[in-house]
Amino acid sequence: MHWAVAVEYIENRTFDEIQIGESASLQRRLTMQDIKLFAIMSGDVNPAHVDEDYAKSSSFHEIIAHGLWGGALISTVLGTQLPGPGTIYLSQSLRFKRPVGLGDALQVTVTAREKIAGKNKIIFDCQCINQDTQVVITGEAEVIAPTEKISRPRALLPDIWLAERTHLHQLLHAARQLPPVRAAIVHPIDDFALSTAVEAAEAKIIIPVFVGPRRKIRDAAERKGVDISEYDLIDTEHSNAAAAEAVAMARRGEVDALVKGSLNLDELLEAVTAPEAGLRTERVLSHVYVFDVPTYPRAVFITDAGINAYPSLTEKRAIVQNAIELAHALGIAEPKIAILSAVETVTSKIPSTLDAAALCKMVERKQITGGIVDGPLPFDAAMSEIAARAKGLTSTVAGQANILVAPDLEAASLLAQQLDFLADGEGAGVLLGARVPIALPTQDNLSRLVSCAVACLMVHHRRGILSRTEEARRL
Repeated sequence: MHWAVAVEYIENRTFDEIQIGESASLQRRLTMQDIKLFAIMSGDVNPAHVDEDYAKSSSFHEIIAHGLWGGALISTVLGTQLPGPGTIYLSQSLRFKRPVGLGDALQVTVTAREKIAGKNKIIFDCQCINQDTQVVITGEAEVIAPTEKISRPRALLPDIWLAERTHLHQLLHAARQLPPVRAAIVHPIDDFALSTAVEAAEAKIIIPVFVGPRRKIRDAAERKGVDISEYDLIDTEHSNAAAAEAVAMARRGEVDALVKGSLNLDELLEAVTAPEAGLRTERVLSHVYVFDVPTYPRAVFITDAGINAYPSLTEKRAIVQNAIELAHALGIAEPKIAILSAVETVTSKIPSTLDAAALCKMVERKQITGGIVDGPLPFDAAMSEIAARAKGLTSTVAGQANILVAPDLEAASLLAQQLDFLADGEGAGVLLGARVPIALPTQDNLSRLVSCAVACLMVHHRRGILSRTEEARRL
């Protein structure tokens, strides 16, 4: 079977064909994405153009009218309609009569005014009106019109989305509204670890306490050209000692959080999970990624991608509860949790579907609280209501999941890598279940700060719970 595909063509009007008074038009509505794309191309970050709240209050986009709508749209009409393919744009002169604001629907029209024989030049009158038929732009453009007939398939432009990291920026903003927390930076002897701590401190998210070999930390600061003299520095012999000292400081209440520096995660975990001197609680230690994916309308948490390789049902219950607590700390009052598996039906052939069914039953028995849990759910159904409907699923979680609980560490890690490298996502990692949250910065400039912000928000959330508990006891 062969499918017929309709192909749209653009065809020009040659110099000889064009008549004085002939015109062509194009309509377009101005959106914030148009403005931001223009800012990316031009480098113009004037808040009158790229800050949505400021733009709405000022309702004035003179650079957009001039650069995007005044120039590019007129050029589009001339290059694709009249004269069309083969046109050489020589010059334009535009005058701006009125501001152009978000949501304005503009109609750009070019009209042939004068033909210059022998040079194949045509001068066009240009006009742009808004949805109220008010003239916002007038002017003229001079082109060399084609002399040969050209017809070409219209190019299919790619869909574009802007990776704005809205959700991660919101977390940064939320953390900056709270007092900074004291955080032990464990063994920060390279530029990355040191920069993370200093930038988070400058953002008023943490008050860093550097823990590690004094000379190596100061050498790293000198290489980076930053002054760390105002911060506490606890000298230790090596990375193992730095991890042990940072954990001891957390036990003594001298720091509120840990931030992994230039040491292996296993080294840090050895100190955190030490039977007598560590930070273990009655809860299971688990890892959560907080991901911002441009194609998904909300932040999505992935767990566990770092600690529990093949978690038991009991461990999965704790992993879910840890993630729910984090969601509450980040402002999600009733998170929706999808227990992932390969299929949506419960079957003994796939053990993860049995675990998913049991976890849902635990919610009914109040063994898991604070969120809405459903599963088993395949990834597509968890992220897309359309996919869920196609599978015949009725679920309050499908297509709206905040938390994705993977069957095991391998699945969670692969999922996080796919969102990172194929979906342009960016994730910030944190360890939960210990006495203090532990930030795991990655190499991405934004997510490394967000991991510290998440730890900060977690600290304040727990303080709030303790404060409310104490108040209840007094009453």
